[in-house]
Parts: sequence; C-alpha cells; structure tokens
Amino acid sequence: MNNQKNLFISTFIVMICTYLYIFGEEKTINLISKEYIYIIAFTIVSLTFCFFKFKLKDFQVVEFIPTNNVSLKSTVIFFIIFEIYDYFSEDGFKGMISQWFIYWILGVTILILTHTINYYKNYQILRKIS
Repeated sequence: MNNQKNLFISTFIVMICTYLYIFGEEKTINLISKEYIYIIAFTIVSLTFCFFKFKLKDFQVVEFIPTNNVSLKSTVIFFIIFEIYDYFSEDGFKGMISQWFIYWILGVTILILTHTINYYKNYQILRKIS
C-alpha cells in the first residue's frame, strides 16, 4: 500500500497545483468544498481503517482480498474514456478537469475500503480465536 499511498499523494499535489493555476484559489476551494459528501465518506472509511489497523497492530494480517494489479494501459484507457465523456458533458476543458477531484477521492476511498474490509475479516477471525 505504501507505493499506492505515494502515488495518491503526488497526484493530489499535482491536481491541486493544476486547479490553482487554472481556476485560482477561490474557485479551487469552491470546487473541493462542493464535494463534501465524498470527503465525509472518505473520512469515515479512513477512521474505520485506522480503528481496525490499531486493533490488529500486534497481529499478523492475512490478505483475504487479492491484490488486483490492473495494467497501466487499461488504467490509461479507462481514464481517457472518462475524460472524453467529461469534456463533452461538462462544457470543455475546465469542466473536465473540475471532475478530477471526484475521481481522486473515490479512488482513495476505494483503496482504503478494500484494506478496511481485509482488516475487518482479520478482526473477526481474531475475535473468534479469543
């Protein structure tokens, strides 16, 4: 997860820099604050992840969910399809990049959610053993 964590942090920094350059500070803050429901969901999933990680810190964690390594080519094609759709449905380039934050927060939430499910399954096994 460490490599993925670095990837999400670097893409967040690049995305915010792009937003600040294209939209300015006020519109960037407005774009991000409009997505408060996604941010709340991300926060809840993150807190749940931290809870289970803390509970299992002294135990070996079994990976129940296999790592899904999608190829870079598939990821890029998938992203391009969404970008083309956003370009036409969101009135051009600025509308297209305004959707980046939603994609980013959903990607991070899904990543943490899969790890949370794995920790939860480990936690259930630990409770049965204890």
